[in-house]
Amino acid sequence: MGKDTIADMLTSIRNADMARKRVVRIAFTNISESIVKILLREGFIENVRKHRENNKSFLVLSLKRNRTYRKTFNLKRVSRPSLRIYSNYQRIPKILGGMGIVILSTSRGIMTDREARLEKIGGESLCYIW
Repeated sequence: MGKDTIADMLTSIRNADMARKRVVRIAFTNISESIVKILLREGFIENVRKHRENNKSFLVLSLKRNRTYRKTFNLKRVSRPSLRIYSNYQRIPKILGGMGIVILSTSRGIMTDREARLEKIGGESLCYIW
């Protein structure tokens, strides 16, 4: 675990998915909870629950196994602590022509690129998921 909790979370999910694990446990933070809620809503993960052990909270994710179009899904960290990437709502990139999603940190919270375009607000691009 480093100081970039979002990158650690994405790496844990990516590694568990490539190793065909069914369950992955990640550290609980407010940002990771928001990102996991988006992943759940968009259908990339199956289930999530909060687990507490020795005064530390974790999120336990159940990954989907029956994806027909791809064996694994890709997660890419875009903005990082040493290089922040910001964009207004008109310049938010479309991943795979709109098939993937961009998770943004905006003034109104963590949201997807579609939601940010509808509300006409920009923000920091946290990660790409396709």
